[in-house]
Amino acid sequence: MAQREIIEGQPVLVVVDIQGGESKDEDHGQVSIPLMPGYDAAMANAPTLIQKARACGVPVVFFQEAHRRDLIDFGRELDGAEGIHLLEGDPGTEIAAEVGMRPDDYFIRKRRYSCFFGTELEILLKGLKADTLILIGGHTDVCVHYTFVDAHQHDYFCRVVDDCVAGSSLEAHNAALNAMEYLQTGARRTTSEILTAFEAQAE
Repeated sequence: MAQREIIEGQPVLVVVDIQGGESKDEDHGQVSIPLMPGYDAAMANAPTLIQKARACGVPVVFFQEAHRRDLIDFGRELDGAEGIHLLEGDPGTEIAAEVGMRPDDYFIRKRRYSCFFGTELEILLKGLKADTLILIGGHTDVCVHYTFVDAHQHDYFCRVVDDCVAGSSLEAHNAALNAMEYLQTGARRTTSEILTAFEAQAE
């Protein structure tokens, strides 16, 4: 099958869990979420993409993973490598100030990994008449990957920005990117490519 365009139809930029980012369980003094080297550098590309999207009329949807303080909504999430993290009310749970989220931006809180699971994302995307979802944020191997898979199964065109996502480890990051490319050829893109595509979209 012929490779698709970077953007097919109406694009939406999905900003996945770029939050204040403390990765320690303060009550137990342990690292709660592992981060690959270069994580912060990858997230630093997000503001440029967000600003360009706004300038070119591309909707931006911000996601925040947040859990109730009594841990009732973690489910099986604590059975793996991650410890208690991103509790409501903790400073690190808030969307990172650097990404520049505005009060009138689209914002969705989620309790689980996928941005589709138990959220109103599908309703919002229908309202926006979305065709292509462009994913940035973290973790590449968890929330980004699971969101990509759900978007793929909902028949959206999916793109992941290689240099604006980061994972729990470099190995997991690369494996997840390869898995996403397997589902949709041409899914892996760079910040530079997406900026250019946004500009073309606005013409």
